[in-house]
Amino acid sequence: MAGIEHIKVEPDEAGMRLDRWFKVHFPGLGFGPLQKLLRSGQVRVDGGRVKSDARVQPGQTVRVPPMDVDAKLKSGPIAGKDLKHSTDFELLSRMVLHEDEKVIVLNKPPGLAVQGGSGVARHIDQMLEAWTSPKGEKPRLVHRLDRDTSGVLVIARTRGAAQKLTAAFRERDTKKTYWALVKGVPRKHEDKISTWLVKEPTADGDRMRIAKHGEDGADHAISFYRVLETAAQNLAWLEMEPYTGRTHQLRVHALHIGHPIIGDPKYFDDDPNWDFPGGVQKKLHLHARHIDIPHPSGGRLRVSAPLPSHMVQTWNLLGLDLASAEREAE
Repeated sequence: MAGIEHIKVEPDEAGMRLDRWFKVHFPGLGFGPLQKLLRSGQVRVDGGRVKSDARVQPGQTVRVPPMDVDAKLKSGPIAGKDLKHSTDFELLSRMVLHEDEKVIVLNKPPGLAVQGGSGVARHIDQMLEAWTSPKGEKPRLVHRLDRDTSGVLVIARTRGAAQKLTAAFRERDTKKTYWALVKGVPRKHEDKISTWLVKEPTADGDRMRIAKHGEDGADHAISFYRVLETAAQNLAWLEMEPYTGRTHQLRVHALHIGHPIIGDPKYFDDDPNWDFPGGVQKKLHLHARHIDIPHPSGGRLRVSAPLPSHMVQTWNLLGLDLASAEREAE
């Protein structure tokens, strides 16, 4: 039996009911015994008597008397495995590029949706249930990637972290870098693409198209690109940076400049005079390579994701110098 403890309320416990707080920290303490401790004044918050429905706030100190119950739970960066979600837990764990108390960064594989929708059986948002903390807090999405796009996906571990990360994306205090393989070679080695985009429904789902300024529902979209390497005059490896974050933005912009992304099921134009390169898989060749974002605790978080297997296969086939580009990014 331990002695008296004085436990400080954590920032992500803001507004939690005191009885819920005890359930999280001392799962072996029943409701009746807790009420008895509260009535007798053995449990106090900042030295004062409280009731079970009191809301705790960060920085407050909870006085906990000696109790013969489970020890305080320890929750390291990714809480222990929930057997009901063991498969999701293992899959997510293999995707982790970075994790700390506030942020998890995944390398999302191509073909896995970030959120649910029609015909989506499994998605990241659903899988994150497997990482629900002992305090009942599920990690939160703070941005999106298209289903067929691979690469860096940032997840907030707490409500406070989610608010700060979401604000960073909204205020464009982030730098996202993508790698893409496109048809042909752009005339300009690097350039800015600025258009208006509007969403329109099709038989194959929503599709974005270039719109006119002032068109109903149109949003301004700005992207930057530069050519990293070429394979003859047939293909180009682009580094792309979206300044805005519109749906399918890079994919539509690549098509707009006449160089659609290889394997894009929605935006790759059929050209009878152009042969799809042999040995290259018909999968989208677009990868969220790197992110530079303010960390909720201060400073900046910079994370890079290695290419998925189908893009590594293509780079090897075309003799593109992946190793040098990866070294430069480090």
